[in-house]
Amino acid sequence: MPAPRLLVVEGNTAEGRERQIAAGGVAASEGYARLLGELWPGAAVDICFPSDPGANLPDGAGLESYDGVAITGSALHIYDGGPAIKPQIELARSVYRSKTPMFGSCWGLQVATVAAGGTVHRNPRGREIGFARRIRVTETGFKHPLYEKKPPVFEALTVHLDEVEALPPKAEVLAANEHSGVQAAEIHYEGGVAWGVQYHPEYNFKDISAILKRLDGQLVTEGFFASDKDASQFIADIDQLYQEPTNRRLTWRHGIDGAITQREIRVTEIRNWIELKVKPTRSARGRGRPIEVKPA
Repeated sequence: MPAPRLLVVEGNTAEGRERQIAAGGVAASEGYARLLGELWPGAAVDICFPSDPGANLPDGAGLESYDGVAITGSALHIYDGGPAIKPQIELARSVYRSKTPMFGSCWGLQVATVAAGGTVHRNPRGREIGFARRIRVTETGFKHPLYEKKPPVFEALTVHLDEVEALPPKAEVLAANEHSGVQAAEIHYEGGVAWGVQYHPEYNFKDISAILKRLDGQLVTEGFFASDKDASQFIADIDQLYQEPTNRRLTWRHGIDGAITQREIRVTEIRNWIELKVKPTRSARGRGRPIEVKPA
């Protein structure tokens, strides 16, 4: 039986990846691939870069050879269009048509939305960054495998300026909060299915710290901090939480709990996608042993 295969689609341009690395982080696709490998030991994880000029992207047959496709976050804005964005939308449509399970984080949800006929816009409430507060699982989400063993109300690591404005016709909202009406969704298009979230279950504190450092004084201008000193203190707290995720002083100060500080809870959505969507689809395609999905 062939080894499991997963594909990570990098949402950033080469320049965007370089900025994140210069700020002390890693390329979004690298971090995502590492996590997928940890959650599914033995899986081969490939990465593609559709925003890079001349990128060699998998076609329909190539996509069918994968058991799952995950799309990362990105600093791009999908409504800008252009050569860095159009190939990502077309690739997502091809993933749908291949009927290979797809998962999108933040930008990935937005790409999956637009590829299926929905729309994305700049959030009129501004940026959501650091911690997405009081995300509530919807009635539909309670019954959905994406949120099996996840708290019904939770915080999550996040950074986004844009949001889903309107979902495609064959889609359902699985979670929301006051900042964004679509914090998670399931989308159907041309026989394929995507699960997506507006936040970042694949991130850790170090990833968020690098993004905050990359944005530099922009967050002061946007009113998140009164001064560069305040911003630096927040980043220092995030850096310390990376080293000490259960630091009581900091978790109390920032109002966060195990949904963010405990990796097993934080990555629940991606694990559920692998266990409850990707593996059953792989089995149905005759690539693996049938698995028994036990009720929670």
